[in-house]
Amino acid sequence: MGLLGRSPGSGDRVHAWWLVSAPVDFRCGADRLLVHVREVLKRDPLDGSAFVFRNRSGSRLKVLVVDSQGVWLSTRRLHRGRFVLSAGKESLWSLTRAQFRWLCAGVDWQRLSCDTSSLGRIV
Repeated sequence: MGLLGRSPGSGDRVHAWWLVSAPVDFRCGADRLLVHVREVLKRDPLDGSAFVFRNRSGSRLKVLVVDSQGVWLSTRRLHRGRFVLSAGKESLWSLTRAQFRWLCAGVDWQRLSCDTSSLGRIV
């Protein structure tokens, strides 16, 4: 099942998904991204969360997860186009598991997540 459900090998669940809006150097490995989470984002990388990083062009994502047995660093690349990333000024976005899946598929996850309750009802 991998990162979408359970961390491989451990059975631990990812408790939260965090999308980092600022691009990172994709030459960074797991250790450097762990330091980035702790020092720049001021988050605990060991809290069971998954951290989603992007490259400058928006064509690749890296997902960093620390589970009870080690560190997972996974890369996703689109063959065409770019990932639809946040347009706001926030440095860190909280994602649901469904939003993460839409993001990885290259779909605009923010539009699919909109609150439509104020739009009225079609009769």
